[in-house]
Amino acid sequence: MPDAIEVEALTKVYVKRRSLPQIIRRPFGASERVTALAGIDLQVRTGEIFGLLGPNGAGKTTLLKILTGLVVPTRGRARVAGHDVLHAGVAARSSIGFVTSEERSFYWRLSGRENLHFFGRLSNVPGRRLRQRCQELMDQVEVSAFADRPFMDYSSGMKQRLAVARALLHDPRVLVMDEPTRSLDPSAARHLRTLVRDVLNRQQGKTVLLATHNLDEAESLCNRIAIMSRAQVRRLGTVAEIRALESPKERYRVEVAPAFTPHGQAYRVLETVPGPGGAALTLEFDRGGEGLTRFLSDALGASCRIIACERLQLPLQEVFDRAVAMEDEPARPGSLR
Repeated sequence: MPDAIEVEALTKVYVKRRSLPQIIRRPFGASERVTALAGIDLQVRTGEIFGLLGPNGAGKTTLLKILTGLVVPTRGRARVAGHDVLHAGVAARSSIGFVTSEERSFYWRLSGRENLHFFGRLSNVPGRRLRQRCQELMDQVEVSAFADRPFMDYSSGMKQRLAVARALLHDPRVLVMDEPTRSLDPSAARHLRTLVRDVLNRQQGKTVLLATHNLDEAESLCNRIAIMSRAQVRRLGTVAEIRALESPKERYRVEVAPAFTPHGQAYRVLETVPGPGGAALTLEFDRGGEGLTRFLSDALGASCRIIACERLQLPLQEVFDRAVAMEDEPARPGSLR
């Protein structure tokens, strides 16, 4: 089965329009060029939820707009469900749905149902099927009770749910979401994440490409992530793979009683916090588990009790900050596919 999304050497260069004063001062001057994507390669597997992370201006939205046919690339290729977005644009667009955090494209005086009927016509949903399809989707995203209210009366969470329903009208195989929870309160955001993970991905098998600034959201939802910065992909893989790239060591917090002074060579003590009758130690080991095994053996050999043992993960925020700080270093993928 081909990948749901395939991107090869994709490049997009925008030419900035010159202002009238600039034209007057330098009538034959060259326009400024801005590179939004600089030859990126990316594959999103069929059936996975893939996270796209990066600061503002990294190129995430440009990539999504190329995939959905809204922007034409300068160079390179992009395919959706095996269809080239330039040479088989109709087939590619029929395979993908686009959800944004903006609701300006809805008609605010129309009801939610009327909006879906209108966009369903634009998506070529057959007339005899359209009414049923709209009702199915409103039930699925749980806005049926408000279907006949004007869109302007919807809460932010209801508007975003209706945006998901609109993107699903033509039943696409791939769903692209650009910061869908940005303006939602925690409860509405949790509801939307549950819908994406449990219904759209797990039950219906849709591939989801999610661009987000919410690192916790990416870590909880996504099978793999890509971190973009300065128009390039800097990190690619599972969260665990990317963490391993950034930190070749493993850290654990171990509580022992009574207090124990380690003496092994297979581990390093970073911190010792004395407590009543024992101590909490933060230890660093080479990956593989041998160092942790040696420490536990030493502690038990000293007649200590192991009260707790917890693995300490490198925060995803720190991983993100390190990747974004990279200047000219090429991408270091944890997994290329």
